[in-house]
Amino acid sequence: MGIFDRLKQSLTRTRQGLVEKIETLVSGHKSIDDDLYEELEEALIQADVGMDTAVDLIADLRREVKARGVREPEQLTSLLQELIGDILGQETVPLNTGGPPAVIMVVGVNGVGKTTTIGKLARYCQSRGQRVLLAAGDTFRAAAIDQLEIWGQRTGITVIKHREGADPAAVAYDALQAARSRGADVLIIDTAGRLHTKSNLMEELKKVGRVLGRELPGAPHEVLLVLDATTGQNAISQAKLFGQATGVTGIVLTKLDGTARGGVIIGIRRELDIPVKFIGIGESVDDLRPFHAGEFVAALFDRRDKETV
Repeated sequence: MGIFDRLKQSLTRTRQGLVEKIETLVSGHKSIDDDLYEELEEALIQADVGMDTAVDLIADLRREVKARGVREPEQLTSLLQELIGDILGQETVPLNTGGPPAVIMVVGVNGVGKTTTIGKLARYCQSRGQRVLLAAGDTFRAAAIDQLEIWGQRTGITVIKHREGADPAAVAYDALQAARSRGADVLIIDTAGRLHTKSNLMEELKKVGRVLGRELPGAPHEVLLVLDATTGQNAISQAKLFGQATGVTGIVLTKLDGTARGGVIIGIRRELDIPVKFIGIGESVDDLRPFHAGEFVAALFDRRDKETV
C-alpha cells in the first residue's frame, strides 16, 4: 500500500465523521440557504474542528459562494476542501536541524504517546542517515525511563539517563555534552508529562530549555508538542498551555488512525498558528510521517490530484 493510500485509510473515521456528513447535507438540499450553512457549521463542530474555526470557515464559505456566484449545493464540498487547505497551508515545515547537534525537546501530557513518538522520531532521523542520541528527561516515572531504553535497544540508539527523581535539567545537560563528544547529529529529549495545569511542571520545562540554551545558543532548536487526536478539543487546550510555557515550535498529532476527531488538526492550525510537523497514522515504527497539508486534505476528502502525488 502506498503512502497516500495508507494515509487515506488512517483517516477513514474522520472522513466518515466530517466529509461524508458534508456530502450528505449538500445532497439533501436543492438550494444554498441559511439552513444549509447552519447544518454545515454544526457538522464541523461535531467533527472537533472547533467552534471558532467552524464559524470562521462558514463565514468564509458564504463569502466565496457570493464572490464566485456558486448556486449548486454540491459545489460546497469542493469549496470547503479549498478553504481547509488554505488554513492548513501548502508548505511542509521541516524539522529545524540547527546545531550540531540539533536539540529536540518533546513535551506533552502523559498518555498521548510521547515516549513512543520519540522512538519513532529517532527511527525517522536514523533513516535519514543522522546519528541520534536520546535523553530520558522524564525522571519522575521509572516506567518512562525503562520505555525509552526499550526504544533505544530496538533502534540501537544510546539513552542518557539518571536515577529516578533526578533533576531533568541535569539529564539534559549531560545528554548535550554526550551528544557533542560523540558527534551526534540529533539529540531528542523526553520530558515529564504530568498534569498540564501544574505550574511546577511548566517551570521545570522552562529550566530545561534555559540550561540547553546556555550550553548551546539556539537550543532547543525544536520543541515538539505531542497531542492525541482522540482527545479532540482538549488537544487545543493543551497546546495553548504548553505553548505559553515552552515556546512550542511544532505539533506531532498521534493516533489519527483511531479516531473520528481528526478535524482537530484544522482548529489547531487556525487557532494556534503552530505548524503540524508530524502525524501518527498507525502502530508501526514507520507510521510517524512528516505532515504534508495538501496530501492530508486530498486524503481526507478522498480526492487525489497531481499536486499530492
